[in-house]
Amino acid sequence: MTDEQAMLAVKEGDLDKAAVLYERYKKALLNFFLYRQNSRETARDLTQQVFLRLLRYRHTFREGASFRTWVHEIARNVFHDHLKTIRVQTDIIPDLPETDDPADDRHEQLHFALQQLPEGYRDVLVLSRFQNMSYEEIGELLGLSVANVKVRAFRGLQKLRDLYFQLDRP
Repeated sequence: MTDEQAMLAVKEGDLDKAAVLYERYKKALLNFFLYRQNSRETARDLTQQVFLRLLRYRHTFREGASFRTWVHEIARNVFHDHLKTIRVQTDIIPDLPETDDPADDRHEQLHFALQQLPEGYRDVLVLSRFQNMSYEEIGELLGLSVANVKVRAFRGLQKLRDLYFQLDRP
């Protein structure tokens, strides 16, 4: 059963199919939120909110639409609502935990650099590199042309590289 078929079943009242979608998407959505902020607990809460909204707004899913794009649109909305609720600007970066492992340090530096990117670049990179969405899916989700998505991905990677290496200097 495809994701779209499962969602259409949910839309028609077969709420047990939501469990199938939850199992397929919980990890991807958790990671989606972790790349935007560094609290695992918050990421879990936000992931749950996505599935609550999926059930609440199931009637808005259109036949022929991509479920993956639709659920990521819900996730973006949940995250933006979360930011409004806690009244934190997206450019404020929380302190990251200290670690002695150099591999952990590099991961934390990358996470920190990613959070420093402007939201338009960060969204495209997170969706393309970490959520494995196609440029066409990202364009549909963000309301951008494929060419614009490609430009943002290219420029975002350049900026991310620059930010990362600035953090790596003593």
